[in-house]
Amino acid sequence: MSTRSFTEPTSGRAPVLLAEHQGSRLQRLARTLGTPGGAVFVLVVVLLVAIIIQNPNFGEPGSLIRFIGRTAPIAIAAMGQYFVIVAGEFDLSMGSVVTLQVVVSGNLIAQDESKILPVMALMLVLGALVGLINGLATTLLRVPSFIVTLGMMLALYGLVMYWTGGAATGNPVDSFRQIGRGGIRDVPVLEIIPYPAIILVVLAVIAVWLMRRPFGRTLVAAGDNPEATHLAGAPVWWVKTRAFILSSLAATVAGIILVGYAGVHPSVGRGYEFTAITAVVLGGVVLGGGRGWVLSAAAGAFALELLFTLLNFMGVASTWRDSVQGIIIILAVAAAGKAWRGSLRPRRRGGPPQTPGEPAGDSTDPNQPVPGTTTGEN
Repeated sequence: MSTRSFTEPTSGRAPVLLAEHQGSRLQRLARTLGTPGGAVFVLVVVLLVAIIIQNPNFGEPGSLIRFIGRTAPIAIAAMGQYFVIVAGEFDLSMGSVVTLQVVVSGNLIAQDESKILPVMALMLVLGALVGLINGLATTLLRVPSFIVTLGMMLALYGLVMYWTGGAATGNPVDSFRQIGRGGIRDVPVLEIIPYPAIILVVLAVIAVWLMRRPFGRTLVAAGDNPEATHLAGAPVWWVKTRAFILSSLAATVAGIILVGYAGVHPSVGRGYEFTAITAVVLGGVVLGGGRGWVLSAAAGAFALELLFTLLNFMGVASTWRDSVQGIIIILAVAAAGKAWRGSLRPRRRGGPPQTPGEPAGDSTDPNQPVPGTTTGEN
């Protein structure tokens, strides 16, 4: 949401309070939860309650914190995918990056603890390099990101298959695997705080901070209207390239965590890009860019995993998982697009004042903020 509470007065006009800042805190919260990005938090609560009804043990603090730890990799991947999608692009190479990093760690670290830090540094460099290539090919060579990242996905997967022969290979030292399956133990009430949950919280704070910086505002603006952003003097090509780098780095972190409990196998990470995209659109982020909140993307990952957990408790076969993801993508994209378009309907000059429930965005008033430049901060 915007950090500005009013438009600057011009031509002697008094400051105009924006609709999103009108009313009490409860009214503003209700309006936020009514947006696609806010509704996913309501969905998380509803799904959580439904699961606890099915299995009361799931509501225990220890079970909830372990669920957060298990969901952390996909939530981290969803936040990485968010940076690319809100910029109006796609990253289909994320799953292959996860797979590559899992295999790299398993084969290069092996049972030598002294190699953990050097190999982790190498993994981060590889992730940044993949993102850099994706970004430059998309922005400078002007190849659609769908094609660029699809090609990268196939290239990396082919490399992994050549390296491993399609079978499980490598076994990193247990101290490295503890990053994904360990935690701070003997914590009152919770018993344990998983390391993945801690990593998720830290990265979520960094992501929110980035979206409140000029980089985040420019990224959302570039997704909303790249031509106008370029004419305003912003380096759109470099902003989008950094988004791809962040996406690949997020996939790298997810891969490091997944080694902890998924092991080293070329199937680890397969389909992760589609799961991340599903989580992002479920979080109300619009495909095409310019609309959505980074924390909503992470919440979309939790909503997705809660939904699969609920279906499992209800006895629905896990083979329906892909079908459910496909339906969610279609419905979420349609609903989010319609909701955001509705929030941008202009009102006529001289019309009645905005009511507390009416979204800001009068396209006929030059003093109104540009739509799309303040939607990526939460």
